[in-house]
Amino acid sequence: MNNTNPKEVVINAWKTFKTRDAGLIAELFTPDAEWIAPTGNATAVALKHTDHMIGPDQIARFIATEMHHLFSNVEISFLGVHADGDTVVVEERMRATLPGGKPYENDYCFVFVLSGDRIKLVREYMDTRKGWQMIFEPL
Repeated sequence: MNNTNPKEVVINAWKTFKTRDAGLIAELFTPDAEWIAPTGNATAVALKHTDHMIGPDQIARFIATEMHHLFSNVEISFLGVHADGDTVVVEERMRATLPGGKPYENDYCFVFVLSGDRIKLVREYMDTRKGWQMIFEPL
């Protein structure tokens, strides 16, 4: 990776996430990277997965494979991408299909902290109640 513009690094990361290629995704992260989501969020609970991933391989495996056990037909719409130094904030809306065909839609905010041209930390925020309702409560 030679891109050192933090905003472009993060935008390109989302393009790479879409490939579902765990090897390519892992290359985006520093060896000590962390991805932290809200404790007990519905996705982590439904997948029996951690809400605090450590290391590029664990993060890449989740993005490339594991999340797709819950979400199919994933569509991401960016609402905003804001950069200040090595910190990039992404506001997005995710739409997907849950098992059984139930629709999922939630807004997210991701705070990316870069180290050079790699992602060192991601803090993920979402409407946890809305996510819980869509995943676990009947229509």
